Amino acid sequence: MNDEALIKSILAAVDASDRAPNVFDAAAALAAKFGANLHVIRVIAIPPEFPPAAAASTADTLPAHLEAIAIAQISELTLRAPDLSVSQPIVAVGHQPWRIILENARRLSADLIVLGSHGYGGWDRVLGTTAGKVADLADRNVFIVHAQRGDATCGHSKR
Repeated sequence: MNDEALIKSILAAVDASDRAPNVFDAAAALAAKFGANLHVIRVIAIPPEFPPAAAASTADTLPAHLEAIAIAQISELTLRAPDLSVSQPIVAVGHQPWRIILENARRLSADLIVLGSHGYGGWDRVLGTTAGKVADLADRNVFIVHAQRGDATCGHSKR
């Protein structure tokens, strides 16, 4: 079996954390290796305390502003892989990022989802992390990018 047949489409799920470049770089390296299409998604969760009336879909709302920032950040990430063709950024607003990532992976027929792990503490132990939910519920392969040892963004406190 030839490598190119294994992975034709990759969905990289990035967030606003310091890990986003590492996640993008891992997804870009895999896309280059397999000659796969690379799609990048960012899910924005509007805090529940944000007044619903203020979230109306007009151009000057917080969701629209956050979407514009996310698109700019994804565009900046794509500059890290100038030789790679990256599809138009996908930015979605929702309260369950894991669900939106999975829905887009199905819609795009992505063979692989790439996303970052995060520190596993506090409420994450009870509710589960986005990476954990994606890995548990995905009907396709998931590649989880971990922080390097000694990385300040690792999410673990020193005791």
